[in-house]
Amino acid sequence: MTFASINPATGETLAEFSELTDAELEARLARAADAVLRWRFTAIEERVAVVARLGGLLEEDKERLGRIMTLEMGKPIRAAVEEAAKCAMVCRFYAEHGPSFIADEIVAGKDHRSFVAYEPLGVVLAVMPWNFPFWQVVRFLAPALVAGNVGLLKHASNVPQCALELESLVRRAGAPDGVFQTLLVGSAAVSSIIADPRVAAVTLTGSEGAGRSVAAAAGQSLKKTVLELGGSDPFIVMPSADLPLAIQTAVKARTINNGQSCIAAKRFIVHRDIAERFLDGFAKGMEALRVGDPLDATTQLGPLASVKLANELDAQVTKSVQMGARLVCGGRRDDPNSAFFPATVLTDIPIDAPAYRDELFGPVGCVFVARDAADAIRIANDTRFGLAASVWSNDPAEQDRFAREIDAGSVFVNDMVVSDPRFPFGGVKSSGYGRELSDIGLREFTNIKTVRIRQARGAHGGNTE
Repeated sequence: MTFASINPATGETLAEFSELTDAELEARLARAADAVLRWRFTAIEERVAVVARLGGLLEEDKERLGRIMTLEMGKPIRAAVEEAAKCAMVCRFYAEHGPSFIADEIVAGKDHRSFVAYEPLGVVLAVMPWNFPFWQVVRFLAPALVAGNVGLLKHASNVPQCALELESLVRRAGAPDGVFQTLLVGSAAVSSIIADPRVAAVTLTGSEGAGRSVAAAAGQSLKKTVLELGGSDPFIVMPSADLPLAIQTAVKARTINNGQSCIAAKRFIVHRDIAERFLDGFAKGMEALRVGDPLDATTQLGPLASVKLANELDAQVTKSVQMGARLVCGGRRDDPNSAFFPATVLTDIPIDAPAYRDELFGPVGCVFVARDAADAIRIANDTRFGLAASVWSNDPAEQDRFAREIDAGSVFVNDMVVSDPRFPFGGVKSSGYGRELSDIGLREFTNIKTVRIRQARGAHGGNTE
């Protein structure tokens, strides 16, 4: 198998890489197993120093790294540079706070000395997607390295240059040999890697199908998993909201990363009293986006990551319209061999149409009209996904109700959903399980060990009778 790096904006093949042979894969697994024996007992100060230096490299080199991302998967260059900077930020966060997150927790006792320890699990396989080719990896990697784990990266096949660059950065940051390695292997190799006794756990960000496959393989071997899967995130707008700000944010939230984000707002659920005004403003905002070369800093909407993905999105939109959805704007591609897809808005969507039930991974916004708050919550929860939600309301009672009653891993009120290292990130239902980021994410791949040491009678001046 050959891994091709293809510029989706032009179709040009930038580079090609060969898949690891069985012998090369075995050598990397062996290096990881050797590395974890040393890395887990390396002083926390040294582990943190590596992660801090990694953050420094990401910040210093963000312009070059951003260009690699843009050329390989089409992300607008400004967003790509910001992604590298965000990776640097998460490294700084864990370098500063990581040691306290895994420090022993002392449990007071009269006749015993007890504590809870957070110890690394060992070698963790990370199966990662192409849409945020640096961020998805680093937000796992930084806490994993601080905790004393070793990482193996099976990245998406269309971003091999990003994958190899990440390995190089960790090595340049001073990590010992084998602490983090990229595996250029196909999806078919994942189950056997998970089954390898030297691998302790696996984390995946990707599709529902990939999540089921990885969870099944890990379950067969009784290994810990964290899964962050798809989302069809609701964006609810109520009459009390700042409507111009909500519309402006809705356009950004739907088209961030060219619409290819699990936490991008996808279903816009608007109270009937303001639905017409929202739909008009939203459609105009989508149509006004500057589409073009993602390397141009003024471009707001670039191509999808491949022609195949654009064709799949086109099929979902076309079928939804054939089933009765109304096309408000966009929806028609000039060139079926292009990875570009126009900013699109649909409404009046039937309940069994793809635009209602499935995740549309591209710049397509679906607008639904709700009678009241209860109806908005019903529509928001009428999905198999549960990753995140955005609610726009200035009514405190409504804010609390939406925050409590929406089924999602995150609810943002009067703000766009983002991932932040201070807060746990993940979903419920078919959006996966487990959490990344914060202290909770760091501890996901640790053995939470209880230690209880009974004191000898009479110790510390106690009663000997």
